[in-house]
Amino acid sequence: MKKVMISQPMKGLTDEQIKKVRVEAIEKLQADGYEVVDNFFTDVPEVKNIPLYHLAKSILMLADCDALYMCEGWTKARGCLIEYECAVKYGIKVFIPEHDKTRQQDKE
Repeated sequence: MKKVMISQPMKGLTDEQIKKVRVEAIEKLQADGYEVVDNFFTDVPEVKNIPLYHLAKSILMLADCDALYMCEGWTKARGCLIEYECAVKYGIKVFIPEHDKTRQQDKE
């Protein structure tokens, strides 16, 4: 089964808000035959930059994925943008929701 990772904005959102978006994405991706890797981290390590630590873990997980799914608002989230660039540069398929494609094309 092909693996996919979800990239979604998280800054300023509660765990409940994040999980709601993830559930919708997971249902869609599983219906399309993908195994969704869980990159929603709840650990809070003792490091100087927790978001960077979590981004590094996500990129490590992305290395074992066939695809990356971008959630709404990804073009405004620095971690999502970095995950997107990694996927593109390393030949990993990227799924961009229709409502965000126009915004991405405007950036290019």
